[in-house]
Amino acid sequence: MFTGIVQGVATIASIRDEQGLRTFDLTFPPGFANGLAIGASVAVDGVCLTVSTLLLPPDSAEFDVMLQSLNVTTLGSLIVGSRVNIERAAKDGAEIGGHPLSGHIDFAAQIESIRVSENNRVLRIQVPAAFRKYIFAKGYIAINGASLTISEVDRAAGWFEVWLIPETLRITVFDQKDAGDWLNIEIERGTQVMVDTVRESVDEALGRLKPAIEAFLAQQGLVLDDVIAPLGLPR
Repeated sequence: MFTGIVQGVATIASIRDEQGLRTFDLTFPPGFANGLAIGASVAVDGVCLTVSTLLLPPDSAEFDVMLQSLNVTTLGSLIVGSRVNIERAAKDGAEIGGHPLSGHIDFAAQIESIRVSENNRVLRIQVPAAFRKYIFAKGYIAINGASLTISEVDRAAGWFEVWLIPETLRITVFDQKDAGDWLNIEIERGTQVMVDTVRESVDEALGRLKPAIEAFLAQQGLVLDDVIAPLGLPR
């Protein structure tokens, strides 16, 4: 498990491809790898990876990544010199400054636009239709391993926004991102469970009336998710 509080930025020192596998050599900031052992988990841009080899100097390690992870996440697009957010697995009793993360990415999403002000950077991020029901204003979401609060949502248009403060920009790679770049997204699991449970209950309650209700809502320019999604909003 991870907390969503990024601990630094690592650099891809080398990449090696083998049959069905890609190995990344990451160089960490000073002190990050102290006590790191083979088999330990590290979130790399939000993806839970396992240390396969420790390298000299002691601030480097190798990670083997399967094709499935390369296809689902942004790791497949990394090149030598790419910089990534990193966080070590949380220890028992650790303060959860963000929200609990599994390191299992749900989807990769594209930055639609970026707005910059004096002290903030606002990312507008696209959301695939299948995941829009889990996105709520003021709810949590993990982006490249960073626990962030959603500020605005437009489900019909398929986007949400997050605001990044100077400290977040300092400790992460988000200040290097541009419109059109892709990000790893992990939905907050508590929200997902609650929304799915509510949807299943509604489906059972409506039964054969559901198609008629959906048709009526369509005439009003709505879909059923617009009505039931707020019922799953965590308080």
